[in-house]
Amino acid sequence: MEFLTVNHSSFLIAMSCIVALVAGFTGLSLTRDLSEKPMFQKKAAIALAAIALGGGIWAMHFVAMLGLKLPILFYYDAAITLVSALSAILLVGAALILLHFARRTPLIISLAGAIVGIGILVMHYIGMAGLELCRAVYTTSGVVFSSVVAIGLCVLAFWIAYGKRTKRNIVLGTICFAAAVCSVHFLAISQTNFVQEPNVAEFGPAMSNETLALGVIFFSFVIFGACLWVSVTYLVAPGSEAKRPEPQPERQLNAELQIPCEADGHKIFVRAKDVMFVRADGHYTQIYTENERLFCVWPITVAFKRLLPLGFLQTHRSYMVNPARVSRFERTKDKGRCLFDRGDLPPAPVSRSKLKMVQDVLASHGGAIGA
Repeated sequence: MEFLTVNHSSFLIAMSCIVALVAGFTGLSLTRDLSEKPMFQKKAAIALAAIALGGGIWAMHFVAMLGLKLPILFYYDAAITLVSALSAILLVGAALILLHFARRTPLIISLAGAIVGIGILVMHYIGMAGLELCRAVYTTSGVVFSSVVAIGLCVLAFWIAYGKRTKRNIVLGTICFAAAVCSVHFLAISQTNFVQEPNVAEFGPAMSNETLALGVIFFSFVIFGACLWVSVTYLVAPGSEAKRPEPQPERQLNAELQIPCEADGHKIFVRAKDVMFVRADGHYTQIYTENERLFCVWPITVAFKRLLPLGFLQTHRSYMVNPARVSRFERTKDKGRCLFDRGDLPPAPVSRSKLKMVQDVLASHGGAIGA
């Protein structure tokens, strides 16, 4: 078997690495602060992140392949090339769904990283199978080594990026992700030989390097544009962000605001200071007092607008509590809950983004803080 002489374009190798970095940064940034977003926005952000990360894996591979120089003319099968892109996007999407819809344990983070590593490998080898007029010949050591590196670096990338969701960790996770994508390609290619194949498979239409280049350039342009979009959040100076509201004096809760509620078909009014907590209920709200749970026609946005200035405390996008009526605050890892004097009242959840603020406000009210 006579192997073909292989050369590479240094410029396109460098560009492929940049594409991997930009895709990683865009995808990991799109999934920041999703816990406080509505379900539709959360699903949309995960879908866009999957396209950015999975599509970035595909774009990196084929930018590098455009720099592959062989002494013969070769083409790509358009259908197999498309399958390689979709495979990467779907596997990355599955990993992101695990991270954002399942409890984020060490096992889940590791599993998600492993799935993305497998996605890189699947994309690479399906993409290579799309070559026409030449065929890739692999070595066992090259396949094994690139697989171990891909999965290991992706697990590390997701541990860094999701262990603590800070801007610094997202940047470090981006570097690990790009290193995983580039390592798989170049480690695998370095151990891959090419032979001329006279027969052309007829799975899909043939696609030249020029046509592939147009598709890759277009998708890379989209990824770079998305990167500029998400980068805006990293350029906001800390001092320009909205300041956390100062705890309101408890005496403000004595304001005689009357909340319109309904009970047993009758309209009643509840004083704000008698409310334990408020919970969103579709387009309306539920008002909890010491003895009753009442229906209120206010949507949660109106309840926030009316009650937050009186000293109520938003603990979650769907919950607001009267800090003076909270008897205990308990924290479990990156979440918490507020408990009340009445044992039959359900606890009010505290989201990750509200933890620090809720603890500070309750500490000023003298509430008990649990571990």
